[in-house]
Order: sequence, then structure tokens, then C-alpha cells
Amino acid sequence: MGTHVIKMPDIGEGIAEVELSQWHVKVGDLVVEDQVLADVMTDKAMVDIPSPVHGKVIALGGQPGEVMAVGSVLISIEVEGAGNLKESVTPAPVAAKEPVAPKVEAVVESKPAAAAAPRPAAVCQGPMVAREADERPLASPAVRKHALDLGIQLRLVRGSGPAGRVLHDDLEAYLAQGQSNASAPASAAYAQRNDEEQIQVIGMRRKIAQRMQDATQRAAHFSYVEEIDVTAIEELRAHLNEKHGASRGKLTLLPFLVRALVVALRDFPQMNARYDDEAQLITRLGAVHVGVATQSDVGLMVPVVRHAEARNLWDSAAEISRLANAARNGKASRDELSGSTITLTSLGALGGIVSTPVLNLPEVAIVGVNKIVERPMVVKGQVVIRKMMNLSSSFDHRVVDGMDAALFIQAIRGLIEQPATLFVE
Repeated sequence: MGTHVIKMPDIGEGIAEVELSQWHVKVGDLVVEDQVLADVMTDKAMVDIPSPVHGKVIALGGQPGEVMAVGSVLISIEVEGAGNLKESVTPAPVAAKEPVAPKVEAVVESKPAAAAAPRPAAVCQGPMVAREADERPLASPAVRKHALDLGIQLRLVRGSGPAGRVLHDDLEAYLAQGQSNASAPASAAYAQRNDEEQIQVIGMRRKIAQRMQDATQRAAHFSYVEEIDVTAIEELRAHLNEKHGASRGKLTLLPFLVRALVVALRDFPQMNARYDDEAQLITRLGAVHVGVATQSDVGLMVPVVRHAEARNLWDSAAEISRLANAARNGKASRDELSGSTITLTSLGALGGIVSTPVLNLPEVAIVGVNKIVERPMVVKGQVVIRKMMNLSSSFDHRVVDGMDAALFIQAIRGLIEQPATLFVE
């Protein structure tokens, strides 16, 4: 037998350390080649570390939440024979658009020969399995959250993925068998509870917390809210979807807002900027790279629609949809999650009446979209029903004056309320 030591991979781009976010195995587990061993976090990208070999886990190199140096020992696996003397290469990061191959060094320590560890089966049969109460089944963070939302005890679900990994389909199969523990007796709703739960802030949640704290401490936030009549642009959107939806794809309001940002920024270039507060330097950019805040299972992510100034409505819509799906599925690359010059944030139907968005540093402006509601309005002396929406936007007062912020949002308002002006050059 031999020992295959996997070191923390070099993700690239000058990163010297990464955070160990989650283990998917424990000491004593049998693993197969390509099985995910751990998740590590770098900037806003979550990376899967798979096994290049099959064997038995004999040591773990760190604890979840620990920041580890690139090249430090991540995990040791007992393997058959002398082990693999060549360098092994991990598959692409979860957040990568195209395959990215971080380098993983393999160190082999020879041991006396012994019987080979049996290779575990990759597929399990049936929807349900009994595990020990403290046994942690293999599952991704998204699957764990889905199980929690459904009220399912994950240890009771048989996984059909490699090495028994629980997949979304396994949760559906479990529910189909009528074995969900989601329901409880009606009297339990009034039962006295004294339980507590402690949740370690690690991985993506820690990155979000750090960025939000940094933004609120460093920037001088102020918000400006304006009401917008979106009746006309919603009529235009419905018309375009009816006429071109089947061939070009459906339009949401977001690509219209992206277009409005592009046009308004021509007169307010100070909003499309980054501020380096250490160097005391403002950089105004001609390119409009719009960050679109997107909620995913692992937290808030901001994929970037690059060169929005060169895109038409359907091009913007397709790119927003592609990036949002990539972010939600954990497949957005580092490049797709960085480089924005101004951010658009929306909670859709849950947008509420008003919000106070936090700046996406080093940007100086963020435009927040609230929900659309029908309300009676007075138009030319007549009370009519109009579709109304608020824009709740925040700015860095160190760079942006209040008057300029108000004029900028008023410019967006004029473009949205008179949608033909979005396309008049």
C-alpha cells in the first residue's frame, strides 16, 4: 500500500491561500476517482477538489473555515500499490465557464504491501438508506439546502451519485416514496422549544460578510429613491415578446434597465467609475460592464454583463440569463464575477417598496429595482391605473454629489417613461 498526498491546488492569478469551505469525506471513507473531496473558496469562486485516485482517506489537512496556503497538505489517501508518482491534475473549478486545471502535487510514501482496499460502488439502489445519527452523507451545499427546505433528514436518503453522493433527483425519489419527515403532528406547532443552532460563517457567506462590512465602513453611502411610471415600457415589452419572443427569446425588464443605464451614463460618466481610496484615484470607464446581483444557493453573487454599451435588448437579455444560470449553478468563472463598473440589483416580485443597496466596491453607484405595483395616479387631471415602480439607488458620497445622483436617476426615469428615447441616437 502507499499514501497519495493531495496538496492545496494553485488556482492561479497570484492567489497564495484559499479557504477550506467544506469536506465531503471523513477519515476512514472509501473514495473513488473523480469523487469530490472538498470545496475551497477563493474570492467569489467555489472550487471542487476531486480525488485523482481511489482508496481510503487516512488524514484530513484542515478544518472548514480554515485558510490554507497553496501547496499545503489537503488530504492523504491510502492507495493500492506504490501510488501514483506523477503529478495529478484536478478537474475544472465548479465556478469555471471553461475547464481550468489547477495543479495538484502528489507525494507518495511507500508502505508494506497489504490487501487492496475495496473500491466502493458508485451507484446505490433505492430511495432510502439507514445511516448512523452522526453520519454525514455526501451532498453538495445546494442539495443540503434543498433537503432542509423540504424537511428531509438527509441521512435517510440513499444517494445515486459517485460513492453514494445524494443528488437532487434522490430527494425527489425520497418524496415520491412518501417517506419525507417534513410533516409533524399539529400539536407540535405549539410545543415549547429550547433548541439552539450555531452556524459557522465560512465560505461564500464569510466572503459576503467581509465585502459588505468593508463596503459600509469604507464608503460614504447615501441613497436616493425615485418613483417611475413603467406602464409604457411594460406595454412595449409585452408587444416585443408577443412579436419576437418565439424567435429571439422573452424579454424581462432588466435589459431595458441596462439600456437605460448605458444611455444615461453618456451624460453622467462619473457614475461609471471605480474609486481607489488608498491611491485617491478615480477611474472613469468608457466601457459599461454592468454587474447584475444574483441570489444563489451559496449566497449573493454579481456576474458581469460586459460591454453593455454594445448590446441590443435581446443580446443583453440572453447574457443576463446565461450569467444568472451559471451563478446559481455554481459554474460562473472568476472573470464572469469580476470587473463590473456599475451594478444593477433587483429582488423581482419581492423587491418591496424601497431598499438601501450596499455599494459593490470599488464602484461608486448601484441602482436598485423595486417591485412593480398598479396604483391609481392622476394623469392630466384624470385618475387612471398605472404600473409604478421605485428605483432605490445608492452612491459613494466621497465621489458622487447628491445633485448629480438625483439628476442621474431622473435621466433614467425619463428614458423608462418614454421608452422610444432609449433607441434614439
